[in-house]
Amino acid sequence: MITQTKRNEIRKRIHTRIREKLSGTTERPRLNVYRSLNHIYAQVIDDQKGETLASASTLQLKLKTGGNVAAAKEIGKAVAEKAVAQGIKRVVFDRGGYLYHGRIKALADAAREAGLEF
Repeated sequence: MITQTKRNEIRKRIHTRIREKLSGTTERPRLNVYRSLNHIYAQVIDDQKGETLASASTLQLKLKTGGNVAAAKEIGKAVAEKAVAQGIKRVVFDRGGYLYHGRIKALADAAREAGLEF
């Protein structure tokens, strides 16, 4: 049986492999996702400048629970609206080493519906 610590180490290795291949630029920043047991966080990052352009999390929105698909949809919508308000339409999606399934997929779909292209 794989423990939670071992699973997180595996996820970090996968994320490192993903980050070797993709990075955010000024024209097309990176939409990064971090998922914990109780919350979900999303950031739009320009890696060339090293700055966060937009962010949203279940802690910021003060949602009752952040560990479900409905909360992930809200965060995807919120981060996309903030990015579009700054004139960002196209992003590169960084799933953070997580499987593209469940909360990660829900966040991505909500961000697409709110106007981001990736």
